[in-house]
This record gives sequence, C-alpha cells and structure tokens, in this order.
Amino acid sequence: MTEPFIVCSNLVKIYKVGDLEVVALQGLDLQIERSELVGIVGKSGSGKSTLLQILGGLDRPSAGRVSVGGQDLLALNQRGLVDYTRHSTGFVWQQTGRNLLPYLSALKNIELPMLVSGAGAKFRRARARELIELVGLGHRAGHRLTALSGGEQQRLALAIALANDAPLILADEPTGELDARTAAYIFDLFGRLAADFGKTVVIVSHDPGIKQHVGRVIGIRDGRTSTETVRHQVPAGDAAETTHAEYMVLDAAGRLQLPADVVEELGLRGRVTVERVAHGVIIRTPDEDGGSSDRRAS
Repeated sequence: MTEPFIVCSNLVKIYKVGDLEVVALQGLDLQIERSELVGIVGKSGSGKSTLLQILGGLDRPSAGRVSVGGQDLLALNQRGLVDYTRHSTGFVWQQTGRNLLPYLSALKNIELPMLVSGAGAKFRRARARELIELVGLGHRAGHRLTALSGGEQQRLALAIALANDAPLILADEPTGELDARTAAYIFDLFGRLAADFGKTVVIVSHDPGIKQHVGRVIGIRDGRTSTETVRHQVPAGDAAETTHAEYMVLDAAGRLQLPADVVEELGLRGRVTVERVAHGVIIRTPDEDGGSSDRRAS
C-alpha cells in the first residue's frame, strides 16, 4: 500500500517571542492523498497557517515528521528546502501583493517563477500563454495589476502557482476578499486542478462553508486535528444529492477533542469517566461522590 502524498505525524511547532514560547502545533497528525482537494479550517491561532508554511517548506517544525511526495522535509538542508519550495509547491495568498508584481504584465508575472528556475525564454512564453488561457485571462495578458479586478488577480495568482508544474498547490484564504460568485469560480478552478491535472490542493480558510467546494475539510483546534467533514454523493432518483458526514479525529496518542459546543452543553470539566458499551463508549462527568452523572457524550 502506497503512503499518502502528505503525512504529518506528531508535528510540533514552537515559536519564541521574547522570553515566551508559543506552541502553534501540538502533536498534529494529518494524511492527505495525492490529487485530493482538501480544506483546512480553524479559528485564528489554531495552527492552520503554520501548517501551511511547513508544508510549503517556508518554515521548519520543532519536532515530529512531515513528508510530502515521499520527501522527508526535516531531512532537507536549507538548499534542498529552497529547491523543494521552488519546484514542488505553488502558493496562492490572500494578499495579492504576495502573489503579483504590479510593474509586470499578467503574462510576465506568470513567466517570472520559470525565469527564476532557469527555464528558456521560448518555453516560458508558451507555458505562460497556456496557463493564462487556463484561468480565463487570455484577453488580459498585457494588463498590469492595477487594471485587474480582485477575482482576476486571484486567477492570475493561481496561474503563477502552476508555472513550475508543482504537484502541491497551497492556498491561504484565497477567496477571503472576493464576493460569493467570484469565490465559487476560484473554487471551481481549484477543483479542476485536482480532478483534471492531478494536483494535490490544500486550502486554508476561516469559512466553514468551504465544505461545499472540497472533498474533505479538516478542522484544527489548539494545534491538533480535531474533526473531519467528508462530502459524499448519494443517489437521489435520476440525480445525486450531496451530503456531509462529520467525524471527530482520534490521534496517534489516543487523544480525542470533543466539539466545543458539546463540552459546553454537557458541562464537561476536568476528570471524566469512560464506560464501554456494546457499540462504543460513553464519556461521563463523575458525581461528587465518585459515581457517574447523566451528563454524557456517546
């Protein structure tokens, strides 16, 4: 059985801020298959952007294991990590200033990553023209950043991310500043990259509505994977109906994060008991005398 395209095992990232240590990832486990379209969601500070930076080779974890396409990123030296970032990953950022150079035309922006990688001029021009047509901006090839709308800029950013034919596309809030219609178009493009071109696409978002556009949504809380929401197509007469199933994630150490609303509703605090039943377990809050109360999650 082949290993998943992305494997993170017990991933830890600690930042030093002055005399303080900030733990961004606390033993995160994650697996993503090749050509999968995945969303990563979580509140600010949950660790999702840190995870994206590590997957892109822009940051190193403090501990654990991270493998992408069979490459152990912790085993790469600095030069190897730069090569990995340049040739194996493509980025789409929310801020267009990180994606585009305003003094270059749209076509020249797409050529730039290939120029840095040493590709010849003839190849660069042909590849850039192919990609700008792919994202529907062929008629805007000679325009600069100021002449493009926000949606057009993000479509151009996607073409730039594809310039070196990287197998992994990483997007950080790529639709955060777009209207719903334009965002849906961008998500459709990401879907085409996975389905038609075999790219593995990981999209970080604050919006839980992303589940309508990707096959799987992974929720991160307090630096660990906590939930997964999987989209299914269910036959409904002559058509198909989309449904979503949400699961809690049990990590390699046996840790389980109960949904915050369940914990709040049931008043679960401190110590709990775990009772085995025929088809699973029941988690209960003990009474003051040591028995178990009726407040439970099963």
